[in-house]
Amino acid sequence: MGPLAGFRIVEFAGIGPGPMAAMLLADMGATVLKLDRIEAAGDLGIASPDRFKVTHRGRRSAAIDLKQPEGVALALDLVARADALVEGFRPGTMERLGLGPDDCLARNPRLVYGRMTGWGQDGPLARAAGHDLNYIALTGALAAIGREGAPPTPPLNLVGDYGGGALYLAFGVVCALLETRGSGRGQVVDAAMVDGAASLMAGFYGMAAAGIWGERRGANILDSGAAYYEVYRCADGRWLSVAPIEKRFRAEFFRLIELGDDAPSGDDPADWPELKRLVAARIATRTCDQWCAVLEGTDACVAPVLTMAEAPGHPHNRARGTFVEIDGVTQPAPAPRFSRTVPATPTPPEAAGAGTGAALADWGVEPGRIAALRKAGVVGGG
Repeated sequence: MGPLAGFRIVEFAGIGPGPMAAMLLADMGATVLKLDRIEAAGDLGIASPDRFKVTHRGRRSAAIDLKQPEGVALALDLVARADALVEGFRPGTMERLGLGPDDCLARNPRLVYGRMTGWGQDGPLARAAGHDLNYIALTGALAAIGREGAPPTPPLNLVGDYGGGALYLAFGVVCALLETRGSGRGQVVDAAMVDGAASLMAGFYGMAAAGIWGERRGANILDSGAAYYEVYRCADGRWLSVAPIEKRFRAEFFRLIELGDDAPSGDDPADWPELKRLVAARIATRTCDQWCAVLEGTDACVAPVLTMAEAPGHPHNRARGTFVEIDGVTQPAPAPRFSRTVPATPTPPEAAGAGTGAALADWGVEPGRIAALRKAGVVGGG
């Protein structure tokens, strides 16, 4: 089930954007086999928080010791049966293991080899350590996020790890799979978080070049500068998101909150501070629920600021099934939606190595070989 049903992908286990990209592919129906380090399998008889590792959902896990030649040979055999591979190690790591692109494409010329790094496979910083915040700092994204007079605000790890990393890796793998159908040849996908985060900033670079976006943080239309793109505190302490950018939506918002005809229109940035004061004073007169009763579902472009505990219970999210419960854990459902090839509800995250034997058998590894590898300590888990 799902638009990627029938595609087989080998994932070399990692952290952050690699698992997220593999989850996205698995959510869309791809058969993804996660290769975990054998020491990560642990004592599978002890209760663990594996069911809470949401980005590990929807796929089997096999524990393989890639430091042993037999483990590398097994991984290459699995790659030979795959349509794609995803890995997120520092440049050169897979090559040292004997699992680099040359090794894998020699076994499977149609393979799409997806690589996830922060800095990319080349460049002065390619082999340096880093994390999401460092990568988005280098693209102009971090400097643009935050309020006026405040330091740049880390936007969780959504922009680098997940937006600029996982999404671009998954997109790149699918693009390459489509190309392979025509050419019959595989290729390497070099997905770098610094590249993806920069790509996400395309519209802002365009606005800056046009002179309609300034470098002063918190002083632009979409960064909390504008009075009509802001969050306001309600009488009960909860927050309301207000985003009527277009004039006709702004007029509707002003009308519904009874702002008054003498209030600034918001067209002139010089009026934004005064308009913010007026809007804040109005919003503070009622509770969030009272304002939602007036504003939600209108063209005023308003929504309550919900916590992660509150979001799944909102009527719109419930109606669309935006969140699902898997093994007792509430989590986002697969996205986007498809009219015909509807993805199945993902299976729960599997403990590292828990399905080694069954997963390898599903991928065509003979039972006798699995038993011999297990005896030699090359594979572990269940």
